[in-house]
Amino acid sequence: MEAEKGKTYKYLREKREVSEAAKENLKNFTRVKKSILEALKEGDMTIDQLAQKLNMPSSEVVYFLMTLIKYGFVQTGAIDDMDEYFSYKLKQ
Repeated sequence: MEAEKGKTYKYLREKREVSEAAKENLKNFTRVKKSILEALKEGDMTIDQLAQKLNMPSSEVVYFLMTLIKYGFVQTGAIDDMDEYFSYKLKQ
């Protein structure tokens, strides 16, 4: 008798529902991710520059930016002349 592949996954998917909050969080993350990546297409930017361009608090920009770095969408660029701020750019 051959085991059906993905049977456990199908069973769990039928039994468990994804919460509306989780769906909304994913939609929000996707929207912010897209806006950050679009902004970085114009060139390297610091966290403050991204926050101003996207009209978001710096703390939120940091959170989303670090997530994008973790998953390989963005990388750190050069540090400014005063050695204070890193710029961020799209990973190539």
